[in-house]
Amino acid sequence: MTPRRFGICIDANDPETVAGFWAAVLGRETEASGEEIRLLPRAEDDLRIRFLPTDAPKTLENPHHLHLTSRLPEDQQRTVDRLIGLGASHLDVGQRPDEDHIVLGDPEGNELCVIPAGNRWLEGTGFLGEVAADGSRENGIFWSTALGWPLVWDQDGETAVATPSGSAKVAWGGPPPVPRGPRDRFRFDLIAPEDTGPADEIRRLVGLGARLIAETHGGGRWATMRDPDGYEFEVLAPR
Repeated sequence: MTPRRFGICIDANDPETVAGFWAAVLGRETEASGEEIRLLPRAEDDLRIRFLPTDAPKTLENPHHLHLTSRLPEDQQRTVDRLIGLGASHLDVGQRPDEDHIVLGDPEGNELCVIPAGNRWLEGTGFLGEVAADGSRENGIFWSTALGWPLVWDQDGETAVATPSGSAKVAWGGPPPVPRGPRDRFRFDLIAPEDTGPADEIRRLVGLGARLIAETHGGGRWATMRDPDGYEFEVLAPR
């Protein structure tokens, strides 16, 4: 099966500000397309990231968040200082004193972790090393099959996949699930390959356990769906 590309969609009250923050953090250019702002990838399997406007305030922790890596011991604090200078802030999400990662929020409070150097799990990944996701083992298996990316971890209810080059991981932490609002601000995208069409891709995903919410037309969007854990995601045309 042709591997799919994986993307992230973040709702923002001020998409231009939030997109500008992440573009500066990751060293990417932005591109506006209709109501959305995209971060342009620098490599073939960079995680696609886009931002959409919303009027709803952020009131809950996101079910998914990003991990940024450090190569040298001093890099963690340098990254934290740089992000604070760009508009991030420190967050208290109940982390334990013995945990060595540093939790920040972007300009609208979307959680992220800056991981210290020497982390074996993220060894070999890029600066944006991981999407840490809430979700069951069943959901990890679904996304592994849906993307055509093999599992790199499957133990004790936790699962993970990696991009074809190993530049980043997506990991599901298992139960218990986090509290959910009416709509998650941080969602996933699945970008279809060139050799498929909307009907075939939707049919394939339904066969894997997804549920179709609505077919969409225009703006490069094919469908809104839910994965086996009920998280909403969008199927996008090849890009």
